[in-house]
Amino acid sequence: MRKDSDVADRTGPDEELMRALYEEHAAALLAFVSRLVAGDRQRAEDVVQETLLRAWRNADRLRGATGSVRPWLVTVARRIVIDNHRSRQARPREVDPAPLEQIPAEDEIDRALRLMTISDALDDLSQAHREALIETYFRGRTVSEAAEVLGVPAGTVRSRVFYALRSMRLSLQERGVTA
Repeated sequence: MRKDSDVADRTGPDEELMRALYEEHAAALLAFVSRLVAGDRQRAEDVVQETLLRAWRNADRLRGATGSVRPWLVTVARRIVIDNHRSRQARPREVDPAPLEQIPAEDEIDRALRLMTISDALDDLSQAHREALIETYFRGRTVSEAAEVLGVPAGTVRSRVFYALRSMRLSLQERGVTA
């Protein structure tokens, strides 16, 4: 085991400065940074550590400074927080891809089978009923518009749509499709 005096003999002026900075300013700096990072203690500690590291890199400049170095430390810490915030905003947030594997992908086979079944059921209808249904449901026309396109009265279109839907329902039930 080493004695504290052995360690103290090997410390230089930079280490002494860092110890003094830590003892005098670390608690206040941590409290200040904690407010800036919304109370995230781990981020606050990282910022304080980075601030003190920059102070160590600038030890010559700080040693010659007159007055307190706390304003310099606070400014550096604030800039580190701002830089971290900007870097997080500059790139998209990283997410864990594992939950994405659990989300079922939309299955195009089911959609294709549904469309085939509906198409087969439409083929079972008479030409007049199929045309009325296609004009009103699939092309989104009103009864009046469909009547004009088909060249029949609006009442006829309503009647054909009614019977076409009834036939479609029966045809789909025969194919095992339930509502």
